[in-house]
Amino acid sequence: MSMLRISVAFACTLVAAVAPAQVVSGWQSRSAASDRYNTSPVTPLTGNEATRPQSDITPISEPSGLAPVNPTAPSRARFSEGAKSLPSDHGQVMREYDIRPYTLRVNHTQRPEQQIVDWILRETGYEAWHSEPLGLLSANRETLRVYHTPEMQSLVADIVDRFVNTQSENFAFSLRIATVTNPNWRARALPLMKPISVQSPGVQGWLLPKENAALLVSELAKRSDYREYTSTQQLVMSGHSIVVSTMRPRGYIRGVTPTQNVWPGFQPEMGQLEEGFSLEFSPLVSLDTASADSVVKLRLNQVEKMLPVMLDVPSTVAPNQRMQVDVPQMTMANLHERFRWPTDQVLLLSMGVVAAPGLEKGNALADALPILKSPPRADALLFVEARGRIAAPTAPSGAGNAAAATASRPATTFQGRY
Repeated sequence: MSMLRISVAFACTLVAAVAPAQVVSGWQSRSAASDRYNTSPVTPLTGNEATRPQSDITPISEPSGLAPVNPTAPSRARFSEGAKSLPSDHGQVMREYDIRPYTLRVNHTQRPEQQIVDWILRETGYEAWHSEPLGLLSANRETLRVYHTPEMQSLVADIVDRFVNTQSENFAFSLRIATVTNPNWRARALPLMKPISVQSPGVQGWLLPKENAALLVSELAKRSDYREYTSTQQLVMSGHSIVVSTMRPRGYIRGVTPTQNVWPGFQPEMGQLEEGFSLEFSPLVSLDTASADSVVKLRLNQVEKMLPVMLDVPSTVAPNQRMQVDVPQMTMANLHERFRWPTDQVLLLSMGVVAAPGLEKGNALADALPILKSPPRADALLFVEARGRIAAPTAPSGAGNAAAATASRPATTFQGRY
């Protein structure tokens, strides 16, 4: 009987020693953590301990203070294959629009369909395509594919119709950018204009009949402080975009870089700024050509002056040498807004008295006098007029690249407020 008890005890010891290894092999992701936490050998339970009530057994908890396994490993998002078909919980439908009537007549950009996509996003909002309900928007030169609710499809169809409409083909707009040093021109022009609401701070807008606009421009041209920056022949077709810019670079020394192995022990760090104005204009006439929408993005930059700062840059050869760097003092103004107005009237926008967008003519006598001079300021004006349908413009021989550079759309997508 004693030999039988010894055999049974030896068998229980073997089972207790082998069982934990079998359980660990079934959970591979937990093996490393189990090995770290097993700091003492497993002791098999014997007679009295094996029959002890569950309420008397104290559970063994994992030791506190131990760091998790590989704490520096990045956590990744979980994903699944997803549904085999697009969800239509909100009644979404798929439609494909033929946009070739528009893209075939646009030759100044490699991706004319992007203009349609941009206007759809302006009309519907970006959030409508990145939240519930699920929506898709994709385009190439031939087809625009849209998956969304019927209400959203109606808005998209209205935008696409305005691009492919033959009545709006070759419908042009003219731009006139000008400045007036003294804003008192408003005193005489007020009876000719009707104010409109503008959201951008400091910007004013008016509508004028075309006859009144011509009279106002004629009166402004007689002033000595009036200056225009664009040609009267500057035209923009409906559904296109244009960028008019007078930006010019200006270099300056913004810092120093130590170079101990090269005399004099440092190198000047060059910086560059842009001065002038940049106007992005994107018009789109309505289906009946009675009204028009346009997105105006105007940016004005001016360096008022450079503030000098002397830096100590000692070296082994010249321990007391110094270097002057410049800190720019700048003035900037921005307009980024969408407007809608009747095509039989002229839209006039004023940025207020801001930095003059162009180079000012110098005065030799004033430049020679040691007096303080303030940077030039002026009231920046923008006239937008619908010119109606015109003959299709033809680029002169050898000027194709220049025309494309002038009227091409910038590479960055329009992301501002409309």
